[in-house]
Amino acid sequence: MNLLRKILFPFAVLYGFITSIRNFLFDKGILKSTSFDIPVIAVGNLSVGGTGKTPQIEYLIRLLSNRYKVATLSRGYKRKSEGFVLASASSNAEILGDEPFQFYQKFPNIQVAVDANRTNGITQLLSQNEKPQVVLLDDAYQHRKVKAGFYILLSSYGDLYADDFMLPTGNLRESRSGANRANIVIVTKCPKDLSDEEQEQIRLKLKLICSQQIYFTFIDYDDFICNSKEEKIAVNEIKNESKLLLAGIAKPTPFFDYLKNENDECLTFPDHHHFSDSDLEAILNKAQGKKIITTEKDYVRLKDSKLISQLYYLPIKSTFINYQQNFDATILEYVKVKLGS
Repeated sequence: MNLLRKILFPFAVLYGFITSIRNFLFDKGILKSTSFDIPVIAVGNLSVGGTGKTPQIEYLIRLLSNRYKVATLSRGYKRKSEGFVLASASSNAEILGDEPFQFYQKFPNIQVAVDANRTNGITQLLSQNEKPQVVLLDDAYQHRKVKAGFYILLSSYGDLYADDFMLPTGNLRESRSGANRANIVIVTKCPKDLSDEEQEQIRLKLKLICSQQIYFTFIDYDDFICNSKEEKIAVNEIKNESKLLLAGIAKPTPFFDYLKNENDECLTFPDHHHFSDSDLEAILNKAQGKKIITTEKDYVRLKDSKLISQLYYLPIKSTFINYQQNFDATILEYVKVKLGS
């Protein structure tokens, strides 16, 4: 694979040139960007693959939804519906996509919508009787047709965009200089005990590219696994039990490492995988009556399946290593000023 990526280097240069021209045209106003009067916060990344966008969106929902009417807008990756869809009681993961359906189930006090055309999506949200005061755009950093008022750029600790290169040689969707559009950069999936010294080294590396505030977060796994009956089992109890661990996410290793013991079976599927009947049968055969523990994102696709009697999930959240109050204050001040309140 590494050799193939090196062979494809000329295509990476061409792809980088094309995306740079596109960004230049948006920057100069030659290609149109639509802005809105309400606060619009875009969360995204420069690279393909998981950087923790879902837990970061959920963090913002928790921060803002007790103060304002919040809506999330995603494209609804791999959903089977088309156009604008506003989540309702009849929605499921196939209609909304994994992450939006997860937002809808976890946060009943917000509006959740999907639309590949983010401009249309926001316009439709603002036409509702209950208009949102704040819109959170999920995975929209490269969606330049909307000009968000605030951009949060995520980069994984183990895969910093400063060390990466353009597709297909590397994993970048656009040039590293795209980081300059961000208001804030968050290095996600850090070790909990990341030292001040290493944080400073990363800041220096990233500030060769951008000069924004840089924060550090880690994925904080819950101490309990949960199921559809709202049962909770402590992780320290379940760790020594033989079980099947199941993940269909981009980077499942930390999930497996948190739960597994040497006797566990780990099954990995592609990110956003739609589980077929044959997949479900294979999973049940592997489990042999044991508990099946999956990620929170996979659970929303599996909770109505034949796995349900054995199925548990592990909740997660994004936690700041330090300076959380500074981050919160920055976001709240942006929203306050934009709303004129």
